[in-house]
Amino acid sequence: MSFYSSLGYLVFGSRLRRLSEYFLMEVNKVYEQSGIAFDASWFPVFYILSKQQNIPLTDIAEQLEVSHSAVSQLVTGLKKKGLVETAPCPDDGRRQLVMLTDKGESLLQEVQPVWEAITLAMTDLTESQRQSKLLLEAITQVEKAVQQEPLSIRILSSMKN
Repeated sequence: MSFYSSLGYLVFGSRLRRLSEYFLMEVNKVYEQSGIAFDASWFPVFYILSKQQNIPLTDIAEQLEVSHSAVSQLVTGLKKKGLVETAPCPDDGRRQLVMLTDKGESLLQEVQPVWEAITLAMTDLTESQRQSKLLLEAITQVEKAVQQEPLSIRILSSMKN
């Protein structure tokens, strides 16, 4: 039995992080081998912009359930690469609208077939392993549970008993 699997829930987060890092690394290999200058970490912002242009930065942060600062840093990096641009929101100049540039639109067209292939490959992977089909549902349940009661509160409560 491997070190990680022998420790069960004690290293649950570490195992999820390792798996996430593995997936991102493998997807980045696909982009690289396909000659596409795209990083898997850009996916969430690109995906949202593929569905809605001129979206406020705060709305992106809300949809991704991450901090405004994290999205702002990612958008700043994408701006430096010439893939997105920002403009003040017409009804509230404090808010920034984010949109793909022509270069970003072109890159979006290149990556969309990769996204379709990722979906097919992951579907195949999970369907070939009976228990894997339950993975997304289980992750969703854990996410909902920790939204209702944060893990830190659960841990502290267990320490009192």
